[in-house]
Amino acid sequence: MSSSTTSMWTVLAGMAISMGASGQDTAPSAGNAPAAQLTAAQSDPRVMGWMQGFPPPPDKRITQPDSNYFSFPKLRWSVCHIRQLLPTIEISRGLGDPVPLKYVGDRELERLQREIDAVTFKPLDERPQMTWEQSLAANYTDGILIFHRDRVIYERYSGCLQDDGKHAAMSMTKSLTGLLAQILVAEGKLDENARVVDIVPEVARSAFATATVRQVMDMTTGIRYSEDYGDPNADIWKYSAAASPLPKPEGYSGPNGYFEYLEQVQPEGRNGEAFHYKTVNADMVGWIVSRVSGKSVNALASERLWRPMGAEQDAYMTVDGIGTPYAGGGLSAGLRDMGRLGLLMLDEGMINGKRLFPAEVVRHIRGGGDPAKFGTAYPALVGGSYTSLWWVYPGDHDVIAARGVHGQTIYVDFTAQMVIVRFASFPKAQNPLIDPTSIPAFQAVAAYLQGGGIRP
Repeated sequence: MSSSTTSMWTVLAGMAISMGASGQDTAPSAGNAPAAQLTAAQSDPRVMGWMQGFPPPPDKRITQPDSNYFSFPKLRWSVCHIRQLLPTIEISRGLGDPVPLKYVGDRELERLQREIDAVTFKPLDERPQMTWEQSLAANYTDGILIFHRDRVIYERYSGCLQDDGKHAAMSMTKSLTGLLAQILVAEGKLDENARVVDIVPEVARSAFATATVRQVMDMTTGIRYSEDYGDPNADIWKYSAAASPLPKPEGYSGPNGYFEYLEQVQPEGRNGEAFHYKTVNADMVGWIVSRVSGKSVNALASERLWRPMGAEQDAYMTVDGIGTPYAGGGLSAGLRDMGRLGLLMLDEGMINGKRLFPAEVVRHIRGGGDPAKFGTAYPALVGGSYTSLWWVYPGDHDVIAARGVHGQTIYVDFTAQMVIVRFASFPKAQNPLIDPTSIPAFQAVAAYLQGGGIRP
């Protein structure tokens, strides 16, 4: 997400947020250390004692209507328990048996995990060389899964997450929404050159009216929308109020829900000129997808992805006050099922010997957007691009990614035939703070695999 964004998940809450721009609060801390200085081990929810006991002690509760549950260190518990805090809607995996993932043999898995833990790399900032294992703690990793080709070679859980748990995907939700849209484009059901207003007439007075579907999918729209949490008049607060699933306060006269908010977004700049990361674009894509398919985003995700890919768990999405799923950031899912999405991208629409969507869907995303429009807001990604709500990385390797605040990642390296899926709860939301360790760590594992880490 944008480097100016703190916690886009607070949009879900739709309330005044006590965490402030720092993304921290003054909750009880382990070892009497300030919350901002807690390590991954110190801030582990089990160590902190959040929500333990029957009932939990008052100072260890994380509940509604408190609005600081996504501030550090509480967020390290909240990312795995969104359903206890907000209303949700299901992405059903159906009633059939899940299709198990393929793993290397037990001995090989043990060897690979030991050797990958010892892989070293130099961070992009001033920090000294570190190992892969050290980077997991540095980035407050809750769960991580690595595939080489179609086999799991590394799997690890920590913090609030276990193998049967679910974790907030944050803005990786956008890439799920973008994938559904790109599938409809490839199948001829959605015209990427159509004006948005011709599909969703309700936005006739909105800045979205004159944008094309492609411009919305690539976030090159000219719309006024500020996500500056330090500005009390920023658009994010109006969006939060509209999106809140909780009853509106007395006297509230603003929009109710994502759709009504999108109807009043105003223009700023020109469509097609430059990439600007603005979450409302993803929600507009969600509306377009639903209007064209006749299905909500969660229902379409179930039909086209979760059921046919053999997911092992249902996923869920948060909703606004009228039940609209949050297409820009509301997904929570299991680590392995996010891995299945990564495999679908790596194998261009194929999984378990079945084709779920045309190969051209992934080929378009791999082709990227216009790097000249991407800009320099993301220092580690300069020279990259953005298309169909997916990030396209610069460099020698062919890499695309889904990204979400606090460290969520699906990283697909076609050159190394590698997929890495990470759930995390980094204290601050901005991924540019995590990129200096994450990106070289991922590249180091890719080099290890290309250098012969997998034995025949």
